[in-house]
Amino acid sequence: MYPMCRLIINNLRLSHRNNKSIHSSSILNTFWEKDDKGGYKTKTQVPMKERLRLGLQELKQEIALWTQELKEDFENDPVLVYRPGETDIVWKFGTEESLKQWVVTCDSDHGEGFSTCGLTLSNNGQGLLSGELSTRVPKDGRVKRAGYCNIRTLRARKSFKREAYLNWVAYNMLVLKVRGDGRSYMLNINTRGYYDVLWNDMYHYVLYTRGGPYWQVTKIPFSKFFMSSKGRVQDRQYPIPLNKVTNFGISVGDKINGPFSLEIDYIGLEYDPNHTEEFAYEQYKAPKYIVST
Repeated sequence: MYPMCRLIINNLRLSHRNNKSIHSSSILNTFWEKDDKGGYKTKTQVPMKERLRLGLQELKQEIALWTQELKEDFENDPVLVYRPGETDIVWKFGTEESLKQWVVTCDSDHGEGFSTCGLTLSNNGQGLLSGELSTRVPKDGRVKRAGYCNIRTLRARKSFKREAYLNWVAYNMLVLKVRGDGRSYMLNINTRGYYDVLWNDMYHYVLYTRGGPYWQVTKIPFSKFFMSSKGRVQDRQYPIPLNKVTNFGISVGDKINGPFSLEIDYIGLEYDPNHTEEFAYEQYKAPKYIVST
């Protein structure tokens, strides 16, 4: 028994030494991200005097927005009855002011490709998303895939820079009036949460365009949208939390080199009582460590 006790004591001493070395090492925060842009260094340092000057300029606008919010709280009644067949327009193009509600990005903005795009007013006065898609990869040994362009709405907010959510619970259809070029575009609905593991949760569906000179009105049920995170489609799917919508966007990345053009009149919402589907994708429980969640 004595050799066995001696072996146990030696093992305990070795374990104690290993624990000391583990505790003295640096902490690895695997699931924590300090940058919500995924690592892009887009923030610039602004001097304090410049921030004060810009803040005072915006104060008047924020007070006017706060006054408008108070008026809406007293005047508007909650929606008690659905209005089938009526489209409530959320984003309408036609003026330069309407373009300021959108942010345009592409792979060349971050040095990860050679695509170009822009959002302007067309000759007819509607919004025009156009540019040229390029799948050519920079020769830096880091980027493996390229070729995307995207527009996204600004985050919904209240006065004094308070972030808010868009509440679409009363609707079950997304309605778009567009005139495309025959390409396929990706519609994106973002439901950014407070924690970093929820920053990149997004729901997608494909917008197929006919091309040609005619407008098309496309109605897409929210039940058809599928969930992804950081560009990866998740095995475990969930319906859109329609009371937590933060942004809406349109992307082009169909790997076809060349120019693209999508003219947009409006983007709206609708309630269709004939559509009773809650979620289009099968819900199943897979064994642990088999699928990613």
